[in-house]
Amino acid sequence: MHILDDPTGLSERARDLLARTGWRKTESSPRLATDFHRVRDRTGSLIPAPMKLVIRREGFAARFGGLQYLVRQSVLMPGGAHEVQHWWDFDLGDWMRRDVRGWHFEFIGEHISSPVAYAVHTDGRVGVTGGGPFLEIAPSVYHLIENHAVLDQVASWHPWHEPAAGSGWAALVDHLAAQLDGLTEVAEASGPCSRWLLGENVAIRDAMSYTSDGPRTRCVRVWVRGEHGLSQVRAALA
Repeated sequence: MHILDDPTGLSERARDLLARTGWRKTESSPRLATDFHRVRDRTGSLIPAPMKLVIRREGFAARFGGLQYLVRQSVLMPGGAHEVQHWWDFDLGDWMRRDVRGWHFEFIGEHISSPVAYAVHTDGRVGVTGGGPFLEIAPSVYHLIENHAVLDQVASWHPWHEPAAGSGWAALVDHLAAQLDGLTEVAEASGPCSRWLLGENVAIRDAMSYTSDGPRTRCVRVWVRGEHGLSQVRAALA
């Protein structure tokens, strides 16, 4: 059953996001089922789509196909903080590729100009690829939606700094997590490549970069709610 009809597996936060902004786009034309596709194996030869790929891709289409929703986020721009909205689209794309751990297939993802394409792996992970290796961004589609739900929840908060990467900012996350009372990991929105720490007045997103040019780095964003949140961060860093 489609996620909008049966949101089982999602938190109340994520259910609220889909209830407020989600809709299901109807297919403009019939889609060719995965089992009728031919894909290239490691040698480059065309073969019928393997059963594991068929099951995962058709399962994704049944559960998430056509899902659309808007995600708000608070970002720093010239002149201060602004709320922007990004549109996410879970329609299937056309390509399917093999890697050392199985197969992954394209879905549309975020509607922005980007050098990467979004994909779901047959082991359940969600990732991106720029023509190179599959880079995980979330352990599952559910984790991805939960990640967006937290980002939307803190859209009215103030970004504490521009997104930043590097070992210094990574150490900052660890320090704040140790110093701030009530700052806990949002397990349903976190995984090996993206972690949310959320408190009453402070939120931190600690995620791995998407680049495949070299080792992935940790990219950090921090939001505070009101003067109390800002004073908490300042006190923790003092």
